[in-house]
Amino acid sequence: MAQQRVDQCLEMLCGKGCSAVWRDIAALEAGQRLPETQDLSVAERQEVLVQLKSVMSVYHNSCSMD
Repeated sequence: MAQQRVDQCLEMLCGKGCSAVWRDIAALEAGQRLPETQDLSVAERQEVLVQLKSVMSVYHNSCSMD
């Protein structure tokens, strides 16, 4: 797995803002591909999802999908 590619994708996704990240998590969980994940392997997309969930767990009470 190319950790640098995963890290770059995470940076792009997180830069979109809190609400967008929650929507992106839902999309990834549903098996959808995001523009930011198009060039990633299945394993890399799964790693992005795991890391996004980890990052957002910190913001669970202060950031919502609204």
